[in-house]
Amino acid sequence: MTTTVTPASLDRLAALDPAFAQLVGASARFLRAVPELTDREKTFLAVTADVCQGSLGLAFTAHVRAGIAAGVSTSDLRELLRFVSYDCGYHAASAGVERIAELETELGIPRPEVDLLADELVSTGPDAAPSPLPDAVRARLGELDPHFAEYFDLQSRMRTGHGPGTLTERERGLVSLSVDVHYQTLAETFRIHVGRARRGGATPEDVRAAVRFLAQFGVTRAWCAWEALNAMG
Repeated sequence: MTTTVTPASLDRLAALDPAFAQLVGASARFLRAVPELTDREKTFLAVTADVCQGSLGLAFTAHVRAGIAAGVSTSDLRELLRFVSYDCGYHAASAGVERIAELETELGIPRPEVDLLADELVSTGPDAAPSPLPDAVRARLGELDPHFAEYFDLQSRMRTGHGPGTLTERERGLVSLSVDVHYQTLAETFRIHVGRARRGGATPEDVRAAVRFLAQFGVTRAWCAWEALNAMG
């Protein structure tokens, strides 16, 4: 199993501060050993944490390199960033896309070809595809603000084209609930995203494993997430 940080990145940290490198290495090894999650899922969770927290330097590079070593392609990571962009914000995700492109150049990885979305998926007019949002969620959003509900329809519509090789329902749920942990949005959206992970086949213990893994990205945030998750029963 790969570690969250590569030996090369730990060496670079040790050159800056050897005691700090010890802290990072021990923490990463402990949490990377969580058995319920795949290496692919751990990579997705780590890269999402980097983007949410604006950490696109040494840690981001280490997480991407570890993912590549575990068989996660930069095409997979680009799909991840497209998916999380509406939750973490397009401004944050665009910085991640830019860094991925730089790493592809640095590592000699060809930039993957991308199929554009169909017009009906990016439209908000009468030719738009139906919203994939559950009726209950759409009703709740409409109560908040009709324009916001239409924006949410658009975001959900643009993310319906997941084909083979892209994020699974389980992966999307785990990634989405992790965004909630980073931003501490631990009420209604957190419950929805936990439910998405469960619909995708994640067990309660798998969800708990994701929160365990996220402790390395802020232990007080993880503490609050445990309070919310345990209250859900």
